[in-house]
Formats: sequence, C-alpha cells, structure tokens
Amino acid sequence: MSLDYDLASIQAARDLVKKAKEAQQALARFSEKEIDTILVSIVKAVEENAESLARLAVEETNYGIVEHKITKNLFASREVYEATKDIKTVGIISEDPELKVIKAAVPVGVIAGITPTTNPTSTVIHNAICAIKGGNSIVFSPHPTAGKCSLAAAQLVNDAAVKAGAPDGVVGCISKSSMKATEELMHHNDVSVIIATGGSAMVKAAYSAGKPAFGVGPGNVPVFIERTADIKQAVSDIITSKSFDNGMICASEQAIIADMPVKDEIITELKRQGAYFLSPEEVQKVSSVVINPKGGMYPALVGQTPQTIARKAGFSVPAEIKVLIAPLDGYGPGYPLSYEKLTTVLGFYTVNDWHDACLLSIELLKLGGIGHSFAIHSQNDQLIREFLQKPVNRILVNTPSALGGIGSTTGLLPSLTLGCGTWGGSSISENLGPHHLINVKSLTYGIKKAACNSKAAVSSTPTPVKTNSSSCDLKSDDIADVVKQVLKQLKLC
Repeated sequence: MSLDYDLASIQAARDLVKKAKEAQQALARFSEKEIDTILVSIVKAVEENAESLARLAVEETNYGIVEHKITKNLFASREVYEATKDIKTVGIISEDPELKVIKAAVPVGVIAGITPTTNPTSTVIHNAICAIKGGNSIVFSPHPTAGKCSLAAAQLVNDAAVKAGAPDGVVGCISKSSMKATEELMHHNDVSVIIATGGSAMVKAAYSAGKPAFGVGPGNVPVFIERTADIKQAVSDIITSKSFDNGMICASEQAIIADMPVKDEIITELKRQGAYFLSPEEVQKVSSVVINPKGGMYPALVGQTPQTIARKAGFSVPAEIKVLIAPLDGYGPGYPLSYEKLTTVLGFYTVNDWHDACLLSIELLKLGGIGHSFAIHSQNDQLIREFLQKPVNRILVNTPSALGGIGSTTGLLPSLTLGCGTWGGSSISENLGPHHLINVKSLTYGIKKAACNSKAAVSSTPTPVKTNSSSCDLKSDDIADVVKQVLKQLKLC
C-alpha cells in the first residue's frame, strides 16, 4: 500500500469525523420523537435493500450465504429497533420522587465503529441504529476485505436518516480502508467512544487508544449435550446454528461435548441430520487448511461450506452435508481444531459426566473464548444452574447458540456486538445496546442531614442523624479527637 494511499485514507478519516461532529451537535437537539422518526426511516430502507446488501457482502468477501445475510440485515434493523424503541435515551429518562433523583441522558458524541468482514453490513446497520438512538453520530472503519459493502450499508443508513430530517454525516464510512486510517479514527480527539468488532488484535488496539471502548473478542463456544437432553432437538439446534451463514457468528458452537451415556445416540442423530464425521486422517487434513500455526484461522476458509473445506483439504463430501465433525481427544496447540473456527467445522469430545464437561469447557474457553458464551442442552434445571459458576457471560440453554447469543431465539437484547466482560477484556458483559452509548446525568436533592458527632464518626454502629440540629460547628479539638480515635482503631498509635 503506497504512502499516498495511507495519507489519503488518514485525511478521509479526519474529514468524516469533522462532518460527524457537526452532525452530532445538531442531532443532540432532536427530541425522542424526531429520533424515532429517523430510526423508522432507516429500518424501512434496510428492509427494502436487505437482499442487495447481502449479495454485495457475499460477492466482495466470498464468505457466507446470501439468504442468511438477508436475515442478519433484517435482524440488525427491524428486530433491534423493536427491542430498543422504548428505551429512553433523550432528555429526562427517570425520576425518583422518594429519593429526589432525576436522571437525564446526553449523547456520548462521535463514535468510531470498527467492523468485521464476517458480518459487515449487519454490524454497520446495528451499530448505526444504536448510535443514533442515543443522539450520536458514528464513523465506520471497515475491514479492508469488506470495504465496498460496508460503505454501501453506511451510505444507505445515512441517506435514510437524512431523508427523515437528520443532519448529513450522522453516519459515515471510510472509503479508503487502511490500518493508518483506523488508527487515526480511534485516536482522533473528537471521537468519544470506540465500538470494535473483529479480531483480538483490533479489539486490543481499540482498548489501547486512550478512550472508552466496547470490544468484542472471539467465542470458541463449547456446547454440552447432557444425558437428559432431547437429543433430536439438540442436534437440530446445533446444526442450524453452525450452518447459519456458514458458522460466522462468534456465538456459534465450536465443539460438541457429548455425555457418555448418550454418545452413540448423539452421533447417530448428527449423521442423520447432515453431519459428516472426519476420519483421523481427514482431521489432520482439515486442521492444516483451516487453522494456522498460531491457532488462528486461514482467512480463505472462513464462512465456507463443508464441501469447499473438504475439497481444499483434498477429499470430498456429499452435497447434503451441512457440517464437518472432528473427533478430538485433546485441546491446545497439538489439536488445531480445538480453537475457534468461524466456519462449518465442529470439534467433538466425549465426557463421563457433567463435572468433566465443566472442566473441559473451561479449557476450551481458555483457548480464546473466555467470558463469551457456553451452550447446554439438558432437561435438568438444577444441573443447568451449576453452569452459572463458569467464566462466561451467556449460558444458552436448549437453543441454537449463534442465534441465542445475539438475542434472536432468547430473551437477550438483540445485538451483533456481544460483550465478554472482564474475563474477556471487555468493558461490558452483556449485549451492546443504545443505553451503553449515552451519558447519564443525575440531578439530586439533599434528603439527609450530615452527621457531625465525633463519636459517631468512629463508631462501628451507625448513629441516627438528629434532624433537629441546626448547625454542626467543629472546633480544632474535636477534629484532633476524631483523628486520634480513628488512628487508635487502625492500631497506628
């Protein structure tokens, strides 16, 4: 990439931020009703163009399935809007007459959106809706391999917003994608917050930019099929999830953990529903073309069909096969397919009981999914609750993990930006929504008198405030006495 290109991309980022700041300052004066009108216009525009955006994304990236990307575009617009439209994000959002606290929302300002190649258009749509809902503007820096489709999505959303009365530039996108432009965007003084969806390196860079950030890391989600599970339904959910858009949602299952008493039934059902079990030799072949020596994926095999992966590995599978299953007896560097695979490949393990499933799940999560999600299929509610102790922020029960994690088949907030909490180095542990993209001011009245009795200050038992006290003048001797008593309790004198 030439120096001229880098310089042009940096200037483009600066120009977009300047325009976004002006747009945001105007948008900050809009009412909740006016903002809702803008969002409705965006949803309508996405509904009308969901297919064209999906086709553009597949053509440019060569990842995924058009029909499934249409679904994701509609999810990111229609479902996200319906789930968040009643969240108060403008002006006074709550009043507590008893505590005399009034809370008011104000925008965070200009947001930088770093978007992935796996969900390029839907992530732009989702993050733009969440940003505008809070009265913010947003500038996107797309993955270089998804620049055109991301730009098209951003332009569509901006045009729809402007049509409904929003200031032009409320949504922007860098057309000349480069790492230099992304760095400029993240470090720009007028950018208040960063939303980074992508690889670990990019998320880490966002958190190192010196400003608030919401980062989304890898998943490597284990799924445990426990002995009381409805095996047929569990297998159906897993295959539906893992084959959706060829397995590119970070909450999709990465390894099946089978409970020993139902192992054979699980294998039989997997084969019946379209899974192909790899031989030991095929496991090695697939490992070599899917996972690189550092444990990451080779980009060319992201979001591919089982047939494409098998062909690349030097063998073939029938056209009706939906996922490839790799039986494994270990994890880590010697077992490449134990790492996250954003494609139609699953690891397969067998354990003696749920205790062993817990231990194995934690080891798999440590390979790159700590804090993200865990899936379980079981009818034992007491056992299911045991998994609340595990280092993940989503325990997805009896549902396709990919769709459950984003809130499509569960009661979670519909979102394409999934926080991993402190376990995963993220600032949030839940699904990102508009309420994360506002500042909340508190206006509060005094409702209690200040305690000024020197003995009360050091007493282990709280002393009620005398409300009829008109003053609490402290003399120097009183202060000295308080200090001595505090130090005495701390055994410092």
